[in-house]
Amino acid sequence: MASNATTLSNESGPGKGFNIWTVIWASSSGTMIEWYDFYLYGSLAVFFSTLFFPKGNETAALLASFATFGAGFLVRPFGAIVFGRVGDLVGRKYAFLVTLTIMGLSTTLVGLLPTYEKVGLLAPTLLVGLRLLQGLALGGEYGGAATYVAEHSPDHKRGYLTSYIQTTATVGFFLALAVIGITRSWMGDAAFRSWGWRVPFLISAILVIISIYIRLKLKESPLYARLKDQGKSSKAPLKDSFTSGKNWRLILLALFGATAGEAVVWYTGQFYALFFLQTICKVPWQTAYIVVAISLLIGTPFFLVFGAWSDKIGRMKIMCYGCLLAALTYYPIYAGMKHFSSPINMPMLTLLVTIQVIYVTMVYGPIAAFLVELFPAKIRYTSMSLPYHIGNGWFGGFTPLIATAIVAATATSSNPWIKAHSIYMGLVYPIVVALITFFVGMFMIGETKDTKIWAEVGATAVAGD
Repeated sequence: MASNATTLSNESGPGKGFNIWTVIWASSSGTMIEWYDFYLYGSLAVFFSTLFFPKGNETAALLASFATFGAGFLVRPFGAIVFGRVGDLVGRKYAFLVTLTIMGLSTTLVGLLPTYEKVGLLAPTLLVGLRLLQGLALGGEYGGAATYVAEHSPDHKRGYLTSYIQTTATVGFFLALAVIGITRSWMGDAAFRSWGWRVPFLISAILVIISIYIRLKLKESPLYARLKDQGKSSKAPLKDSFTSGKNWRLILLALFGATAGEAVVWYTGQFYALFFLQTICKVPWQTAYIVVAISLLIGTPFFLVFGAWSDKIGRMKIMCYGCLLAALTYYPIYAGMKHFSSPINMPMLTLLVTIQVIYVTMVYGPIAAFLVELFPAKIRYTSMSLPYHIGNGWFGGFTPLIATAIVAATATSSNPWIKAHSIYMGLVYPIVVALITFFVGMFMIGETKDTKIWAEVGATAVAGD
């Protein structure tokens, strides 16, 4: 570190006037709402298969519903590129204000859509269009929020402080389940299927307005503001990110050595677990929601635990061993879920889902800090967002669709053993991806926890140091 390095704090420098907990709250609340918006559809996919797609073949309609859910994930890397460029060129705050607005509008409009029975093929067409807008917005949101918090954090607490952002995906999912569950119980199943499903989508409009108000009060991140003042910010983030062989190597390592495995563990441990309980195990939806909700409540604090541990023992060890544990235990866990579903044993089902959520916290808690540390500040937003959203959008987002398709295909297999175990064959996909990530992450990526991101702008610390 140069001798003229300065300390940024609440009292001095570009960070003047900010409080780290205000920054975390404002960033996390907006990101949580975006995840809530995005996962409403996933939680209601079983209903949407009858509302927005032709009737006749239930399996085909369900797959179409999951494919539409996946469409939002398909475009997330493109949102990462578009809004990542804005974040590196204009600023972190501006980019994630735009993404939050787009997400809120598109989600509210889903709640106003006509069904297939009313307008025919126009219904799924409009639904897909809004899902694409949601995906684009989420593609820009996460990188902005994670970068914004990281660039307000001291080096030795970055894993812990950014792990608050990591809780938002699970909290958003939990909020979606809670709102759906309360609405459905309050109005009854028939009314919910008819029109009540719209209520959770319309509620998001209120949440987004509140979050936009909070975010408007934020200032630009002190690290980025100092970078721009020094003339070190990128004038062409896309060119700087994607024409460098060295940077492409980092992007690919981040994808296959971290985000791909993290993504399949995340979506298997929460979404596929819920789907498996309802469709394979035939657990009543109320019971399935309660099991998953309790598991999320128990598991969510571990995002902070593993984020803090990653500041001490390293990011890669925790993430990689989370992938390995998931790959080695998924089959017995899901066999146990099937066994304890008939008759229903809620304590054991909750335990088995909670174990999966703990795996989620291991792979997801430290990943924001890891990605921030992997890339230089001037192209951080663009570069970290791309592997994150390819991993989570493509590898993770399509997990329910791929797993369901594998189960359907193997159910008619000529091999007696495969046919008899077809309900578990969907697990092959997340197991293989998690193992790939374990080996790439453990043996091809160095540890990043000691990276001094503030050295780029000649500073040593920020508030909270």
